Amino acid sequence: MCGIFVQVTQTDELSHRHPEELSQRLREANATRGPDARKSCCISLSRVFLELFSSELRLRGNSPVIQPHQNDSGAILCWNGEIFAGLDVRADENDGIKLFQQLQSLETGEQVRDLFASIEGPYAFVFYNATAQKLFFSRDPLGRRSLLIHKPFVKNPYFLLASVTAGSDPGYAFEELKTGHIHCLDIALLNKSNDIVSAFDGCLSLFARSDPLLGSPNFYYAEPAKINSTLPPDDLPVQLPVHNLDVIPAWLEEPVERLISRLDHSVMLQVRDIPQDLSLKGQSRVAVLFSGGIDSTVLTLLADRHLPRDEPIDLLNVAFENPRKIKLQKEGNINPNKKKSKHKTFESRNGSNDVDSDTSILSDYMVPDRVTGLQEVEELRRLCPERVWNFVEINVPYHESLIARSRVEGLMNPVRTVMDLSLALALYFASRGVGQVRSNPMNEPVPYTSPARVLINGLGSDELLGGYGRHRSAYKTGGWAAVIEELQLEIDRIPVRNLGRDDRVISSHGKETRHPFLSLDAVSFLANLPVQHKMDPRLPLGVGDKMLLRLAARKLGLVEASGRKKRAMQFGSHSARMEGDERGDKVLEG
Repeated sequence: MCGIFVQVTQTDELSHRHPEELSQRLREANATRGPDARKSCCISLSRVFLELFSSELRLRGNSPVIQPHQNDSGAILCWNGEIFAGLDVRADENDGIKLFQQLQSLETGEQVRDLFASIEGPYAFVFYNATAQKLFFSRDPLGRRSLLIHKPFVKNPYFLLASVTAGSDPGYAFEELKTGHIHCLDIALLNKSNDIVSAFDGCLSLFARSDPLLGSPNFYYAEPAKINSTLPPDDLPVQLPVHNLDVIPAWLEEPVERLISRLDHSVMLQVRDIPQDLSLKGQSRVAVLFSGGIDSTVLTLLADRHLPRDEPIDLLNVAFENPRKIKLQKEGNINPNKKKSKHKTFESRNGSNDVDSDTSILSDYMVPDRVTGLQEVEELRRLCPERVWNFVEINVPYHESLIARSRVEGLMNPVRTVMDLSLALALYFASRGVGQVRSNPMNEPVPYTSPARVLINGLGSDELLGGYGRHRSAYKTGGWAAVIEELQLEIDRIPVRNLGRDDRVISSHGKETRHPFLSLDAVSFLANLPVQHKMDPRLPLGVGDKMLLRLAARKLGLVEASGRKKRAMQFGSHSARMEGDERGDKVLEG
């Protein structure tokens, strides 16, 4: 993981240079993503000036690394990513160094494209070939790492790339870099021009990840797989018990085993090679963004297989003090049974039925995700009693969320909707990892800050396995064909939805999120399965949605998790609608 900032400006006119004060703000913003090291490489040509800045968060190899990577011929690589497949990287090696060795001999866009089509992992990169004087840059096909682009225009005639902006300064016109191409800026050609603005488009080339003439990717990791479009038979019976998942039908036994195997392999690759010297003995290296839902719980159980037994795993569970919700509770406008069950859960954990003032304060944080999180950590403790499970209660007072809002809005930029903010706030505080833990449910909490640099995230399962309500709606209106079409749209939308935003927010704490469901191998496996193997919208919620994952969870012993219903993070944590009922798609003011 690292932060990247690149600027290309003209040197002959002061008015065309990027203001140094803004440059420094961008360096600092991207330095927080990589607290271990930072460096700039500068190149001055006759009419063009380049700066390539990187910061480093060390998560691979036995030795510290300083970025950008640079060789004697002047080639430079800014690498923000992880290579999990396609390139042989030993546990004691740094993947950025190995990739740089491969890149140094490449000069054409086709060569660079083909190299990246052969590797799997989340990444964003900028590579400067000094011999050819070309600047290559891109993100992985799913957009799991952020890279923003600012193209030159008359008022602000400079070209910028950055992992994160320095807020929403009007001097910038950043947008998310699209993932479908390898981009190449011909610096040699740009250097011949007197005007970077008018010359820019003619100097920029795009190399598609897949060749449309061939109708398929050039390499396995060039782009996400397409959905299996085979329709189920018209007379497909409902083959699961309507109200439980106790029995796996014979025709689903193999898909269930294969799903567990694929997810297990994905988790293994993403947790096994984190350097042990980054933490003290007995400290966690891995944390999970943990709601107690089926996605995060399955991944947590699989992570237990691949980490030393004497190493804790941190379960980061965030809850917000939401004044609107609290007011509704006091007025009795929230389902009283739900309210009662929340208090009962808290009281039973503390061995008392007395609701004193302290209990009343803490019950403000007994949000849906806290309740399910507490239930699921107990299930994990029963299944894996040798592991220390640090259930980190991250309680966010309303005033603290208000203070953080401007910071989070800056990290989100360029996305600016109410829903983006509610999700980003939840991720910001959860990934910070500052909260409290209890040695057992009966004990008083003690302050705790998670030292883990790698955060496991369950995002992707709903898109790939049919977990959204819109998949059920599609079946009602258009049958299985409409469901298949909607699932293909889900994969198509992944690169342009939330991953860049989430990366910018989480990485601001010097941490990295990893998505086992979104390895291209896992995506390919799930995309190729017949739709009726993944879901059955004819069955009730909690059974038919993500049916295959529910059966896998049950097979793994996660009985409670297997029946959990879908709940969006912003509602489960109460980070949404803290002041009123604003629409999620409303654009933030300011």
